Amino acid sequence: MNLAPKHVGLAAMILSAVSFGTSGAFIKPLLEAGWSPAAAVTVRALAGSLVLLPFVLFALRGRWSALWRARWRVLGMGVIAVAFTQLTYFAAVARIPVSTALLIEYLAPLLLVLWAWATTRRVPRPTVILGSVLAIGGLVLVIGPGALQAVDPVGLMLAFAAAIGCAVYFVVAARPSDGLPPVALAGSGLLLGGLVLGLVGLTGAIPFETVGGSVPMLGATAPWWVPLGVVAIAGTAIAYATGIAGSTRLGSRLASFLGLLEVVFASIFAWLVLGESLTLLQMFGGALILAGIATIPGEPTAAVAEGANESSENHDGDKKEGEEPVTAPVPA
Repeated sequence: MNLAPKHVGLAAMILSAVSFGTSGAFIKPLLEAGWSPAAAVTVRALAGSLVLLPFVLFALRGRWSALWRARWRVLGMGVIAVAFTQLTYFAAVARIPVSTALLIEYLAPLLLVLWAWATTRRVPRPTVILGSVLAIGGLVLVIGPGALQAVDPVGLMLAFAAAIGCAVYFVVAARPSDGLPPVALAGSGLLLGGLVLGLVGLTGAIPFETVGGSVPMLGATAPWWVPLGVVAIAGTAIAYATGIAGSTRLGSRLASFLGLLEVVFASIFAWLVLGESLTLLQMFGGALILAGIATIPGEPTAAVAEGANESSENHDGDKKEGEEPVTAPVPA
């Protein structure tokens, strides 16, 4: 039985949100042990790219030209979506509370709605406006109303820059593939992003500290590489690969709103792994996010599919005469 692309995209985005949600709970023990945030995300990105390497090689099977054709997507994913977003976010949390930085960064779906409004000069549908209000309201409740406070303006600007980087992630992920499989975009983007983060760390512009030994985890202790391995596999490799696959099928707007589920799952994992409290207010906020996502209509992806087909025809020189073009299915 063939599943509709929209259903596959929804499943991929939910798995991505669950996977991303594991990051905070398993990175926190490393940070408490003395790792700097920049070192943790750099090693996370590089390790995630190594986890994906066999899958990237299998997906490409020697078709290295696909990487070159999609070079701007790879650059956007690695330099902006991975490196820039991480650097600006952690620079922000050095100046403002984490909850405030998270709230601003996860305004990325709203930025995409406003960008579409500005570029098309078409007022968003009432369902999009309603879904945005519900989802952002739920986000405030999950993160905590205390995030809404007057703080350092430079920190706010850095957090807003991280939100732009997060929005770019969904836009780049949803672009026509140009023959590059989602897993290859994820693997190459993580590798490039990890290298950029590492180079910035070597300059001394940001603290870059790692600590060996054991860290507390799940009520016991474990070697430092155990939580890092969980984050590299689940919170990075699986999260980025499925997020890109889902965005390709759903479009950047709906995918970005589904990405808000990461905050919900992060709270659940913090409750299960770290023993942090999960309040009724947070549960209600999670329900509002779900209601907002359910209200957001799917994007017409015919243009994306058409762009992918044109790109395929441009680069497929041995297409037989009279052969019907393969048209990607379009979600309803």
